[in-house]
Amino acid sequence: MVTPGRRLLAVLTVLLSLAFFAADPAAAAAPGDSEGGTAKLRTALDEATRGYLDAKNALAASQAKQKDLTSQLTTLQTRYADATKAVGQVADAAYRSGRLGTISALLGSNSPEEFIERAYSLNAVAVTSSGKLKEMTDARDRVTTAKAEIEAAIADQQKQVQVMAARKKQAEDALIAAGGGASVPGFGGLSKTATPAPRNSDGSWPKESCSVDDPTTSGCITPRTLHAMQEAKKAGFTHYVSCYRPSGEGEHPKGRACDFAAAKTGFEGVASGADKTYGTNLANFFIKNADNLGVLYVIWFRRIWLPGSGWKSYSGCCDPAATHENHVHLSMY
Repeated sequence: MVTPGRRLLAVLTVLLSLAFFAADPAAAAAPGDSEGGTAKLRTALDEATRGYLDAKNALAASQAKQKDLTSQLTTLQTRYADATKAVGQVADAAYRSGRLGTISALLGSNSPEEFIERAYSLNAVAVTSSGKLKEMTDARDRVTTAKAEIEAAIADQQKQVQVMAARKKQAEDALIAAGGGASVPGFGGLSKTATPAPRNSDGSWPKESCSVDDPTTSGCITPRTLHAMQEAKKAGFTHYVSCYRPSGEGEHPKGRACDFAAAKTGFEGVASGADKTYGTNLANFFIKNADNLGVLYVIWFRRIWLPGSGWKSYSGCCDPAATHENHVHLSMY
């Protein structure tokens, strides 16, 4: 039989437990919707922005290749000119020495000794001419190849610019369809420079999985996401952070997103005063270092920043978490 005293003790125990978890920053309620908006919008933003960044990286690689090829072409053209000049000098020497041909030269010999001497000289001239001609034709072929590669690089750049424009439009159209997408002013302020995350040799971002421990939860995140979070902390942004979530859509379950609370201890109401300034400075930090860190997009205070479009209005309803007025959302490539 449960006595009134035991019943009262059980109730108090439950109430104390609830009070403890409510006060625990680690148990602070994470934003209910991973990134706000709809699943369709998140998928479109992920696809469009990744495509934009891929094309941007390809464009940069192509431009670097064109620059290198142009430098090589200058050197090759100089070599070609020198080789052409050398061939001309050999031909001129042969003409001035009366070298009309092997047979005529040998028949003009007055003695066996002279015959042998002329035969030796003619062979040396032939060898020299052959070498100079080969140098000239090789240099000419290299010039032709370099020019063709430069033209191919330029054509590739034009293609990548078109892809970037198409991906930019795709992202903006998705935002408009979801009720946002209008161009809006950003948030001013200076920010520190982050240490760049590792890239592939061609400048592209390595493919990463949810493979390292998430220090903010018991889950996992990608190495690049961890790097971005650590760089933010080094820059002085030390308020509460939550990254991995096992369920839902968007980047959080993939370990490619973090929510940075504006308030020091967790996700609270609409940020104001120092908390809003903190969120604004943090958003600026990620935007300034987007290329260094591999930022996909940033959401803060009813706005979303995309690499190709800048700040756009972002739909969300009907609490500070959904409208991103109490935290900065960071999605990583």
